Amino acid sequence: MIVFIIIIAVAAFFRLYQLDQFPPGLYPDEAMNGNNALEALDSGEYKIFYPENNGREGLFINIQALSVKTFGNEAWALRLVSAIFGILTVAGLYLLTKELFEWRLAALASFMMAVSFWHVNFSRIGFRAIMIPFVLVFGFYFLWRGLKHLKKFDFLMAGIFGGIGFHTYISYRIAPLIAVLVFLNYWWYLKKDFSHSDYEYARNKLLQGFALTFISMFIVALPIVLYFWTHPADFLGRAAGLSIFNSADPLKALADSTLKTLAMFNFSGDWNWRHNISGEPMLHWTLGIFFVMGFLKEFSHWLRRKHGHFSPLHTLLISWFFIMLIPGFMSSEAPHAIRTIGVLPIVMILAARGMWWAFEKLSDWYKAHDAHPQQERHVAVAMVMLILLGTIGFVEYWRYFKIWGPSSATASAFNQEYVELANNINATSTKTRRYILVNDGGVLVNEIPMPSQTVMFLTDTYTDKKQKDKNIYYLTPKQFEKGQYLKNSIVIPLK
Repeated sequence: MIVFIIIIAVAAFFRLYQLDQFPPGLYPDEAMNGNNALEALDSGEYKIFYPENNGREGLFINIQALSVKTFGNEAWALRLVSAIFGILTVAGLYLLTKELFEWRLAALASFMMAVSFWHVNFSRIGFRAIMIPFVLVFGFYFLWRGLKHLKKFDFLMAGIFGGIGFHTYISYRIAPLIAVLVFLNYWWYLKKDFSHSDYEYARNKLLQGFALTFISMFIVALPIVLYFWTHPADFLGRAAGLSIFNSADPLKALADSTLKTLAMFNFSGDWNWRHNISGEPMLHWTLGIFFVMGFLKEFSHWLRRKHGHFSPLHTLLISWFFIMLIPGFMSSEAPHAIRTIGVLPIVMILAARGMWWAFEKLSDWYKAHDAHPQQERHVAVAMVMLILLGTIGFVEYWRYFKIWGPSSATASAFNQEYVELANNINATSTKTRRYILVNDGGVLVNEIPMPSQTVMFLTDTYTDKKQKDKNIYYLTPKQFEKGQYLKNSIVIPLK
């Protein structure tokens, strides 16, 4: 319990420390969430799906509305929700890994997730994709408990989390395939390893559990399913335009994006400064080495089928890894850290497996070459592991808070200049009519380009009524050219 509490404290520190400073700025996509949250608070209408800005599932935005209601129109209020989901995900990964293996591996995997730049970064940005690792770790935690203990409650909870996933982010929609493969593998496992009477009992329990999981998942997902049924154009949204199938040679594009996605862990990661230290591997080289070791060990173990069949445990690990990479394989923007965020928990489990295996080998070598008592040898190996973990935590802290956070490239990626403009506007008198010239391109929202959303959120001028109250209005370049603004007023260019 003490180890678990320490890990959660570390996760909380990495996600809450200087949340009002890093990341700097407020990206318009985050601000669009905030403005939808404000709209929901004003109207009392919390939507299943918000169609603006290429469409977004509504659950995360509706939760953000509670934070904005409590803390006001602040960038960190939007990001606090992500931080909380990030912390809960670390806790869920500990529970899942402990259920799959044991507490020491759980501690390693959850600590790595707690300090991982990749997960820390998205735990501090107001993007809904951070919910995917959360629903996956808890969904598969309850699913695995259901398979082990055949308890209806666990299958029910697995279905509830599975259904919630459809309300998070588009990349999640392929995740239920993992559960299907695990169920099929487990069924095969029952037939091979159980006696006839035990098999019939376990089979019936498994069928009941599968049905309960599916029904509960369907019920929870039904509202958004019905929405997409009546609004089919919103089902894929922007993702359809970024698919490899829009390229001249889809097979070549698939091969290219697959290679880039697989290489992002250890060689060349996401180039977008919002998502990563541009081009750096998604895993620091220390984590990357242990991840490769863990992956190769688990994959070879799965293929060897030591027990005469594929292990359901290894089927879960391997299928989770490859299936949650499919959105990255299918993207023309590979490598893409957001679309593949669902792979993060399993990467940390594999890295933990690799580290544990390496230290077992170290312990064996130490035993063969050292005459000290066994207890002293274990203490020495444990100290080496603690020093390594501490070093990894420090390096990840330095990468986020000393390199990425203060970088001018990061400030530019999050449009820090829009925040400064909004602060200056808030400091001026409402007696003066001010026009914001939105001279930056983007998807139109209420006939105004998306970049205006940052200023709208921070000045609380998303609706026409609030613009009138604050004496702040928004102009497109065409409206400005036509002189569609009052003379003797202030026109402020967005950039």
